[in-house]
Amino acid sequence: MLIKELFITSGIAAAIAFLIAALVGPVLIPFLHRLKFGQEIREEGPSWHQKKSGTPTMGGIIFILGACVAALICARDNAMYSVLLCSLCFGIVGFADDFIKVILKRNLGLRSLQKLVLQIAVSVVFVVVIYRSGMIDSKLILPFTDWQLPLGIFYIPAAVFIMVGFTNAVNLTDGLDGLAASVTAVVCLFIAVAAYLKGQLTLCVFSVALFGGLLGFLLYNRHPAKVFMGDTGSLFLGGFVSAAAILLKMPVIFVLAGFIYVAEDLSVVLQVASFKLTGKRIFKMSPIHHHYEMCGLKETQIVFRFCAVTVLCCIVAVLSIL
Repeated sequence: MLIKELFITSGIAAAIAFLIAALVGPVLIPFLHRLKFGQEIREEGPSWHQKKSGTPTMGGIIFILGACVAALICARDNAMYSVLLCSLCFGIVGFADDFIKVILKRNLGLRSLQKLVLQIAVSVVFVVVIYRSGMIDSKLILPFTDWQLPLGIFYIPAAVFIMVGFTNAVNLTDGLDGLAASVTAVVCLFIAVAAYLKGQLTLCVFSVALFGGLLGFLLYNRHPAKVFMGDTGSLFLGGFVSAAAILLKMPVIFVLAGFIYVAEDLSVVLQVASFKLTGKRIFKMSPIHHHYEMCGLKETQIVFRFCAVTVLCCIVAVLSIL
C-alpha cells in the first residue's frame, strides 16, 4: 500500500467512524436515558461530581461501533483482526462491569478479582495467538536504540502483565469529561505513525479510524458530558492501546507515549502505599486528575493540559522510534 493510498484509506476510515459516532450518539443517548442506564457517582470522589449522577454510561458503544465498522470496511488482515477482537473482548468485560453497576445497582461493578481474572484471560489468549502465528517474537524494542531485549520464555507473562497494567491505567484515566477520549485520541495518532513505520498498515488504518470515532464521541462527552464511555469504552480503549503496544513490540516506548496513563496509575499506587505505610496521603485525591481538581483547576483546563503533555510525549516517542 503506497503512502498516498494509505493516507486516503485512513482518511476515509476516520470519516466513516466519525460520522457513525456522530449519528449514533443522538439515538443511543436518549435510549440509555429511557433504560435508566445512569452512572452513580462514587462518594469518595470530588463532591461537585455528584451533580453528574444519572448521566448515561456505556457510551463507549458510540466510538466502538464507528471504529469497528470503519476498520472492517477499510482494512482487513490477521493483525487488524487480532487487535480488534482483543479490544472487543476487553470491551465486553467492561460492558459486564457497567451492566452490574447500572442494572444490579452495585456501584463498584465486577469484583476486582473477577475483573482481573477476565483481563488476564483475554491478554493470555491474545499474546499466545499472535506469538504462535509469528506476528511477534520474544524481544522488546528499547527507546532511542537499535537494541532489542530478548525475554525468551518470560515474554508471555511479561506481555500479559503489561497489557493488564496498561488497560487498567486507561480505565483510571476516565474520570473527567472528555479526558480519556481526548488523551487516547492523541495516542491513536501516535499508534498510527508507529504502525506505519513498522509496516503494520492495517493497524495504522484501524488506529486512525478509532481516532475519528473518538472525535465523534467527544461531541457528546466533552464538558459538560451528555454521556460517559463507562468501562465498556475505557476497557476497549485500554485493550486497543495495550494490544497495539505488544503487536508493535514497543510496550516500553508506549510507556512514554502513554505517560498520562502511567501517571494516573502510579498516583493511585503511591497514594495507597503512602497511606498504608505512613497514614499520610501524597495527593489531595487520586487518581492525579482529581488532585488537580482539588487544587482549583477546572475540568477543561486539566483535559487540555493532559492532552498537551500527551502530544509532547508522543512526539518524543516517535523520535525514539526514528
